[in-house]
Amino acid sequence: MEIRERLGAVGEAHGKLILVGEHVVVYNKPAIAIPFPLRIKAFVTEHVGDISIASSIYTGNLEGIPSKMLGLAHCINRSLELCHQPKEGIHIEVETEIPMGRGIGSSAAAATAIVRGIFEFFHKPLSEEELYSLVEIAENYAHGKPSVIDMRAVANEEAIFYQKSQGAFSLASPKPFYLVVADTGVIGDTKLAVRHVKELKQQRPNVIDPIIDKIEGIVWKAKEAILTGDSILLGSLLIKNHENLKKLEVSNSMLDHLVETAMSAGALGAKLSGGGMGGYMIALTKNITDARKVGEVLIREGAKAVWYFSTDSKKLTSLER
Repeated sequence: MEIRERLGAVGEAHGKLILVGEHVVVYNKPAIAIPFPLRIKAFVTEHVGDISIASSIYTGNLEGIPSKMLGLAHCINRSLELCHQPKEGIHIEVETEIPMGRGIGSSAAAATAIVRGIFEFFHKPLSEEELYSLVEIAENYAHGKPSVIDMRAVANEEAIFYQKSQGAFSLASPKPFYLVVADTGVIGDTKLAVRHVKELKQQRPNVIDPIIDKIEGIVWKAKEAILTGDSILLGSLLIKNHENLKKLEVSNSMLDHLVETAMSAGALGAKLSGGGMGGYMIALTKNITDARKVGEVLIREGAKAVWYFSTDSKKLTSLER
């Protein structure tokens, strides 16, 4: 085994927020995602014997990993194959700030950090396409047939515009946007939500297809709002997106309550972000002062945790109950 003496290696990734376009992206419609500065790190060190892993979900040998993490095990094994290493001799410790089941890319970020850590440990170059193909292994287990947007977003430091047939492109704005993110405290199920929308689409295509088309139109307008730095327009598009997601039945009473609360507190726009049926909501504000104000109101109105930040900074401020 080609192991050199070293302290170890670390791979990192961040969370992601779907700004607009969740659910329709699986139907070859566009979506926009932005980095969320909660981070995850995977520390890879030399270890005698079988591969071991330590995380908040499971600690032990890789071969004993629970079924819900099998995709990650396959991802790790394939990474070792590409590094021309036997499936033994390393320990992977995962430290994360990203809560699971909130629609902010926790599974994709974990796989991304681990893959990066393994390749760094063995001093092997890692291409973008190799990274995505490896992370996709884990994501296929986690979400069935996932949208590629999560994989692209957690590995990219800029906002991305993604469409299945066109790929991912970075979006740069001339002005920062100020965002508030609130945790409903309810674990969402992206796989279930995607399946629900698919069933609705099959049962009532004449009703659901026009809603999907409306969301697509919102995404294209949001792209222009970002490129021109138009926060007023972007805010109006967020609330329109949320109203259409409600029609797809992926919101719930808590998400709707927090969206209404943010708007009443002075947000320019607000919506659920991610799969829905729980998870996170986001709000756009005029400035960082308003972001804090809206965040404080959301905490008082039942959000389990709130963060706010500017898109031109990696600084993330947390507000907790």
